[in-house]
Amino acid sequence: MSMASGGERSSSTSHRHTNRLAKEKSPYLLQHAHNPVDWYPWGQDAFNKAKNEDKPIFLSVGYSTCHWCHVMERESFEDEEIGKILSDNFVCIKLDREERPDVDKVYMTFVQATSGGGGWPMSVWLTPDLRPFIGGTYFPPRDHRGRPGLKTVLTRIIEQWQNNRTALETSGERILDALKKGTAVDAKPGESPPLAPDIAKRCFQQLAHSYEEEYGGFRDAPKFPSPVNLMFLMTYWSVNRSTSEGVEALQMALHTLRMMALGGIHDHVSQGFHRYSTDSSWHVPHFEKMLYDQAQLAVAYINAYQVSGEQVFANVAKDILVYVSRDLSDKSGGFYSAEDADSVPASGGTEKREGAFCVWTASEVRELLQDVVEGATGSATQADIFMHHYGVKEQGNVSPEQDPHGELQGQNVLIVRYSVELTAAHFGISVEKVHQVLTSARAKMAEVRRSRPQPHLDTKMLGSWNGLMLSAYARVGAVLGDKALLERGVKAVNFLKEHLWDAERQTILRSCYRGDKMEVQQIFPPISGFLDDYAFIISGLLDLYEATLQMEWLEWAEELQLRQDVLFLDDQGGGYFCSDPTDGTVLLRLKEDQDGAEPSGNSVSASNLLRLSHYTGRQDWLQRSQQLLAAFSDRLSRVPIALPEMVRALMAHHYTLKQIVICGQRDAPDTMGLLATVNSLFLPHKTEPCSIERIYPSRGREWNSDGRVTSKDLLGM
Repeated sequence: MSMASGGERSSSTSHRHTNRLAKEKSPYLLQHAHNPVDWYPWGQDAFNKAKNEDKPIFLSVGYSTCHWCHVMERESFEDEEIGKILSDNFVCIKLDREERPDVDKVYMTFVQATSGGGGWPMSVWLTPDLRPFIGGTYFPPRDHRGRPGLKTVLTRIIEQWQNNRTALETSGERILDALKKGTAVDAKPGESPPLAPDIAKRCFQQLAHSYEEEYGGFRDAPKFPSPVNLMFLMTYWSVNRSTSEGVEALQMALHTLRMMALGGIHDHVSQGFHRYSTDSSWHVPHFEKMLYDQAQLAVAYINAYQVSGEQVFANVAKDILVYVSRDLSDKSGGFYSAEDADSVPASGGTEKREGAFCVWTASEVRELLQDVVEGATGSATQADIFMHHYGVKEQGNVSPEQDPHGELQGQNVLIVRYSVELTAAHFGISVEKVHQVLTSARAKMAEVRRSRPQPHLDTKMLGSWNGLMLSAYARVGAVLGDKALLERGVKAVNFLKEHLWDAERQTILRSCYRGDKMEVQQIFPPISGFLDDYAFIISGLLDLYEATLQMEWLEWAEELQLRQDVLFLDDQGGGYFCSDPTDGTVLLRLKEDQDGAEPSGNSVSASNLLRLSHYTGRQDWLQRSQQLLAAFSDRLSRVPIALPEMVRALMAHHYTLKQIVICGQRDAPDTMGLLATVNSLFLPHKTEPCSIERIYPSRGREWNSDGRVTSKDLLGM
């Protein structure tokens, strides 16, 4: 059973306390199942208790691989005194933000509006009818350096609830009303989307203004991968290739991707990317690994390969999928959500440390890589070459500024410091020999890693993130002509149909879980899918259809789009609500207006509707996409940098999608050659190739007299 502080503990361990979260499936909720807090999951039982006892609600929101969630759980929620205060005076609800993003978004909007910041763990106090009146993020258990501790905050809220309740409720109500008005996204009658070239140029300029030239990325520190920004920049270049701004956009994207691949944010031993870098040079990461980052970065790197032809980008894309296939894949075909940053050090002890699974001391490297490399200057060993190339230092290579808790003292985070050519020249050996040494060394280190205490794995499987991962396997597989990757994509779709599709209710489900016997489990009642689940899965199905030309994936995408329209569409204002607008427990009817760590469901839907309209000939979907873009006109015009994925959809409307038709036997060499040519190119404003038999009859097409599109035609698009 997944237990406290993000780890795995034996189910036979005795506990002083057990609360009702022990019956849940979410790894995050299970981490709190033995707190001395009377926790409830989000649901009617908790709401009824609050109303019946007229108590305020304490809502605590986080996720299972969140470092500061672990800290607050260990410091505060395991504290007996704080646990008693919470249980006696509040109805305490623990919520996994990944299970219920709709609830999380409502209260995070409140916290950001009232405190100027946000993040997880999120702590919000609500009235019995779920209206927030005070909110924040992490609180230490006791007052510390001028920051009020959780005990102090709780005491003050209890006092205010007893003596000044009306003012609390009135203030919360006023803020909630302001948020309802401030978060409304609607198209005015007859409004058209803004002009794409103007919006795209402004988005580029805003990104260029925030760009950090030395190491790439879009701020000094901390630095996030931001795949949505990189995808926009490559798309912007594709329609502005002859301009200095277009060249600059491409340079920004490729340089960022190169520096990330060289940096410590990239796991050089076991593949994949960590969550973000704590410094400007991509060196010392926050070591958590998220599925949605792997999915989007795989696509960004394979697009960079299409644009540049540089093999290194294709290699990184493949490495990401190696990591996901090995460490984040369930035998059912689904993908797990995340790998934690914290784990127990191999040197011993019980206290977890961030990055313990990933970092190395110089002595560990020297002991493992003792072999002398033949022909190397000064009888250098494998360790000498490896340490030079990856910046390993005897005293460790992490500065104290990047290690505020002293967890990485004496440790090394691998970062490529020299090109292979320079390393070869330094040791007087061939480039090929350096490649052999580094490859062998990484394999040995990966073997050592496997013997270390493993970080906690969040084995929850989410519809939306599985949809993103489906896109990654489809798109990388298509570009590289790798049938195994495409087959893995098909396996992922079969998982979605079997475990996250309720055929009877025609509903996508949000999540499912790995059981103790490695079986896939579901909670009851299951959580119905949100906009992101539908939009990301539809996008993945379209990508898989374009990669395989199998009609069943297109047909299911159409079916899901129809269902999404029924559940989430705002007929009057345009666009889609993030969650079912009829759910009375969700106080704000939000339309996500930011492409952040993940693209927004509306941004992806704008593209999905456009693509589907071209495949099916349905003009209502084309109009719906245009109305969606019109609804976000104000946001797109003022701060397009907040919606780079939606700007890409706007550009696709302006430049019009071109459908490529290839006539011929599906498996014939010349047909396969043409398909490979199409897939090798970065052509963002197209629908993928299909045989003439697969064009919908209502579309009407013209093609060359010999019924074929040539490679020359494709390259000239």
